[in-house]
Amino acid sequence: MLETAPDGILLVDKPQGISSHRAVSIARRRLDLKKIGHAGTLDPMATGLLLLGAGPSTRLLTHLVGLDKTYTATIRLGVATDSDDADGTPVAALGVADADVSDEAVERAVAAQRGPISQVPSTVSAIKVDGRRAYDLARKGEAVTLTARSVTVSQFDVTGRNDRVVTVDGVETAVVDLDVVVSCTSGTYVRALARDVGAALGTGAHLTALRRTLVGPFSVADAIDLEDEAVDVHAALARPADIARQLFPVVALDAIAAKDLADGKRISADHPDTDGPVAAVTARDDRLVGLVSVRRGLLRVITNFPTNGATA
Repeated sequence: MLETAPDGILLVDKPQGISSHRAVSIARRRLDLKKIGHAGTLDPMATGLLLLGAGPSTRLLTHLVGLDKTYTATIRLGVATDSDDADGTPVAALGVADADVSDEAVERAVAAQRGPISQVPSTVSAIKVDGRRAYDLARKGEAVTLTARSVTVSQFDVTGRNDRVVTVDGVETAVVDLDVVVSCTSGTYVRALARDVGAALGTGAHLTALRRTLVGPFSVADAIDLEDEAVDVHAALARPADIARQLFPVVALDAIAAKDLADGKRISADHPDTDGPVAAVTARDDRLVGLVSVRRGLLRVITNFPTNGATA
């Protein structure tokens, strides 16, 4: 009996301690499919929503990677690390005893990171410098200079505070742990936000926890645990048309128009002109045929989505 090969978007709740690459490897094993990609990585320390594409739906990943993200995180004031998170080595344990870390001072430092900002990414990041990952250079002790980039932080709110004492390199150090919620454009480093808040307060800071809760309209509440063998991963694959419908306007095509579009022909449609992609789906079985542009009543293919093959 022929079975359709896996095709769709998988919402995964990545656990702490594994890389995004490892999550892709697990998905490949469980779906018995080599063609799987992701729409943006999460650090091993981080948990939360990771979007994976399987089969032809990997073509959708380009349109998912740039979506805005929302995170919950914990920032520790008083200790800086070389990676700006808890996986790094402490490089300064100034504590907070001699700094103004009142709620008002914290709010001023956080508020300075809201809105359109120019942010220098964390040195230990996946950004390429002369073809090499910044984190590889940093771990080899090589100097890394990253260029500031424009990002937008639409939300950066402190939701909780815990003043405590921790031991750093055998020394008791007064710190403040801030629970925060951050919503931002793609490419924003929450670790860098923590670093810069710590710098503004004169305490140093790093992330002790990071969880991605939203990617565009997609929520971690709908994600699965890939490592739970009881979860039916095939059933969890979201249909390409359902994903596209959450991101783009939709135009329905009859069978003839769908075939012509798949063959690369320009076809007419009753749809207003648009700058962004429109999802072209079949009216009969709601299959995603392609992402198209619309100009003067004509559909032109941006990305096509061929009918997935079958496997024995």
